[in-house]
Parts: sequence; C-alpha cells; structure tokens
Amino acid sequence: MQTTQRISFDWFTIILYLILVFFGWMSIYSSSYTLDSPVFSLNTIAGRQLAFIIGSLLIGSSILLIDAKLIHRLGYVVYLLTVIALVLVLFIGKEVGGAKAWFNFGKFGLQPAEFAKIGTILAIAKFLNDKDLYLDKTRTLIISGSFIIFPVLLILLQPDAGSALIYTALIIMFYREGLPLRYIIGVIIVGILSILTLIIGVSSTIIVLIILTSILLYLLNKQKKKFMIVLIFFIICASVISGINYTYEKVLRPHQKERIDLIIGKEKNELGSGYNLRQSLIAIGSGGFIGKGYLKGTQTKGNFVPEQDTDFIFCTIGEEFGFMGSGLVITLLLTLIIRIILLSEKQTSRFGRIIGYSLASILFAHIFINIGMTTGLVPVIGIPLPFFSYGGSSLLAFSMLLCIFIKFDNCRMERF
Repeated sequence: MQTTQRISFDWFTIILYLILVFFGWMSIYSSSYTLDSPVFSLNTIAGRQLAFIIGSLLIGSSILLIDAKLIHRLGYVVYLLTVIALVLVLFIGKEVGGAKAWFNFGKFGLQPAEFAKIGTILAIAKFLNDKDLYLDKTRTLIISGSFIIFPVLLILLQPDAGSALIYTALIIMFYREGLPLRYIIGVIIVGILSILTLIIGVSSTIIVLIILTSILLYLLNKQKKKFMIVLIFFIICASVISGINYTYEKVLRPHQKERIDLIIGKEKNELGSGYNLRQSLIAIGSGGFIGKGYLKGTQTKGNFVPEQDTDFIFCTIGEEFGFMGSGLVITLLLTLIIRIILLSEKQTSRFGRIIGYSLASILFAHIFINIGMTTGLVPVIGIPLPFFSYGGSSLLAFSMLLCIFIKFDNCRMERF
C-alpha cells in the first residue's frame, strides 16, 4: 500500500499567529477598558472578541484535522455559498455605518464580505490548478477575473468600497501565476484614470488620456501593427471614464457619494473621518518612543478616538507602547507575510501556492491600508487590522484561510 508522505505542521507560523491573536485581544481589552469592566462578559467588546478567538481556534483546529482533498473538492461550493450570502445580506442584512453588510445574531454579527475572500481564493486556485492553466492567456484571465468580479459587485452594492478594494491585492497572486506585466500596468493606468475622473472631472481626464495615447502612438510609430492595440486601449479607458462618471452622478445616492469623496480626499469631514485621523495622530504621537504603558493611554481611555477598537486599533498600540511597540507589531505581521510567501514557494501543488500568495497579498493590503489610515498616509476607508481589530468576521476569515494554507503546506507532497 502506498503511503502519502507528509511533513509536520509549520509550528513557527502557528505560534506567530497565536502571538498576534493574543496581542490583538490585549489591545482590544485596553481600548475598551474601564475599572468595572468584566473580562469574560459577552456584554463587553473584549468578552465578545474572546468568544470569537475561541471559535477561531476551534474552527482552525478542525481545518488542520480534516482531509485537504476535501477542501480542494469543495472549492467551488464554498465560493457559491459565499456569493449567495452576499446576495442575501442585501435583503435581510443589518445596516451598520451606512452599509447593509452584516448578518445579525444577537450579540454577534457576521460580515459575509470577509468570508467571500476565502471562497474567491479557493475557486481561483481550483480552476487554475485542476486545468493546469496560467494567466498569460486572455481566456484564462477573463474566467479567473470573473470569480472576483461577482463578489466585488455585490460588495459595492452594500455599499462597502473598502472591502471591495481589497480584492485588487490579488493582482500580486495573478502576477505570480503568469499575468504579463503589461496587464498590471494597464490596470494601474485604468485605476488612476478612474480616480482622476472623480477628482478633476471627465473633460480633464479625457485630455490626460488623449495626451497619454498620443505619447504611446509616437513611441510606436515604427510598429504599426500595435496601433490597433493602442486605439483599443483608448476606447476601453474612455469607456471606463464615462462609466465611472455616470455611476457617480446618476446611480449612487448622496451618502454614497460623500463616502467616495472622503476616500479620495475630495472632501474633508472634520466631524467624521477627519476628526478620527486627527485624534489618532495625537494618540500615536503622545506614545513617544516607549509608550505610556499598558492600560495607561489617556487618549484612548478618554474615548477621544472613535472606532479605536476596530479600524483605529493601531492608535491604541502606538499610545501605550510607543514607537518600539508599534515597530514590534509591524515586524510580527510582516514576518508572518514573509513566512507565508517562503512556504508558498515550497508547495508542489499550485493549489497550495495560489492560496499562500493570495493570503499574503490580502494580509499585506489590510496591514498597509489600516496602518496608513491611522497615520494619515492613505484615506480612511474602514479596513480592519488583521488579528488586532475588534470583529469576529475578520478574525474568523483570516484564521480559516491561514489554517487552510497550513493544512496544504502539511500535505505539500500530495497531488491535488
């Protein structure tokens, strides 16, 4: 009888995950701490997060124990279930912060957009792995991209532009799986033109596009066969610009427009995101080099920073542990990402490698955007800091995805 060769679980990654989750809970407890606040009560933020941590550990352990081939077979099923959840939440979900994105279960809430990342990654991994396809073919790229488009459109309908934006991080995985660099450059250009449309208007953006197209035509004056490609590029970009403008002016509601204006910096809400950022910078700056000490943050204890236990949890770390503590947290998070990438390159199956690169890409996007929000480097768009921000959906989703990758790394000698 042939036995399947396996390696041991990567305990370095597991221990690193447990350290991050522990520090995350300590930060949440500190951000919501009062003298009479109980630790294990579900009526408190820290108590509910502790329940989510226990749930994440139980679900993660179960994933590590089941057959990896079962996860592989269920890739499309998980994707379909998460898409159905995104549809249902539009009708029966609870509206929070202007977005109808949550299923409410008493004291707990679940956000299907977080779990849709798992379904999307599994579906793309199964499609590319089973058919041994690479993303240098247009047909393969279109089909793979469609797995992303459906959940992104549903998330935008909630509307939750921040969660939808995270999916663009998968372009890193796409590049690793054969996506030509010219496509990435094209996506970046289209993205820039879309943002310019919202900031400076359609007419000015079209002028920029005409100048850009003219430069390309000049550079290709001896390659007439590529003129048609440039013209197609112009038509696509012009269509995107018109579509973005029409959607903004005719489709979106006033509060959705305001949210977009805040994201792109077109408008500053001094009582909203602008106030959050100002208080966050004060809290982080007051921490100095070594911080004020655990549970001794004056800005966070005074609740001066809105959402200090969710999107702005990093300001709690900065105030209490200063530059040293903040640097340690960033180092731990980046170490986890690097570890995942290194393990991804060791996978003998593309299924495991795609999951690893996708996980690393999304983790990096979350970390960069969240810390950038709290320090004023990027607009405030409501992205949680993995393993630190309060919220069971984010913790459960990242824990599940990480454990799925660890499981496939454990079975890296198997064929899927």
